[in-house]
Amino acid sequence: MENILLPTDFSENSKNAIRYALKFFEGEKCTFHILNSQKPSGYITADVLYGAPGTSVYEGILNDNKEGVEKMAQFCRSISGAEDFTFVTTVDFDNIVDAVNQAVALNNIELILMGSNGATGAAEVIFGSNTLKIIRNVNCPVLVIPEGYSFEKINSVLLSLNYQYEVSNKSLNVISEIVKKHDASLKILEIEEENIELATKKNHTEEVFKEIGFERFAIKNIPASIAINAFEQLIPIQLHVMVVERKSFLNRFIFGSETSKISYGSPVPLLVLHE
Repeated sequence: MENILLPTDFSENSKNAIRYALKFFEGEKCTFHILNSQKPSGYITADVLYGAPGTSVYEGILNDNKEGVEKMAQFCRSISGAEDFTFVTTVDFDNIVDAVNQAVALNNIELILMGSNGATGAAEVIFGSNTLKIIRNVNCPVLVIPEGYSFEKINSVLLSLNYQYEVSNKSLNVISEIVKKHDASLKILEIEEENIELATKKNHTEEVFKEIGFERFAIKNIPASIAINAFEQLIPIQLHVMVVERKSFLNRFIFGSETSKISYGSPVPLLVLHE
């Protein structure tokens, strides 16, 4: 991958995700686009009262945020050593989803990498509100790093599949590239929530992954969140990949059903691919 987007709010959580990104892409030639977005409604009274004379609130906040992203870029350069990395900084006065969508389109972004921080409220407790908005509303792979997670060598990758829809070769090839780069093993967990014909779809994944090899596991009639939580407790993995098409499945997967109230909180980085 050549163009990676790193949204940041200057928090320790986002800084930790950026550390992970630099370790994950060691040995590759990459351009990291560090993005800070500030929606206009984020202005606070203090900005109005204590802005420097002769400057607008907009200019004051813009200058502060520009300084913040430049400091983040300097931090990245200081810890990336001799890696062939380029860092580009952007500040956008827009809501996070529009800012990210624009950055993806303008810079041919192939992956968004960001941290998850548990905000309060049931709908945000797993990923944090901004991360969840991006997963749902931006058509680009998103790699979510759990709060406080430090990079571990990727020896094993879990791909959880729900065969209610066809998974494209594009998504499967992204997974294959990651597995090859890190010389990792691939484990496929098939989750059957409905009675559907799986034979041809299994053959499709086998064709794509035949060069790298994989282990296949299957589970039926158990909610996806329970199945994956159990799997991750039994078999060590360093990356979980999920392919989603319908928001209904994404919601069930992350938050559980209305009756069970079971939610999925990944203890390892989670890569979400969109169909």
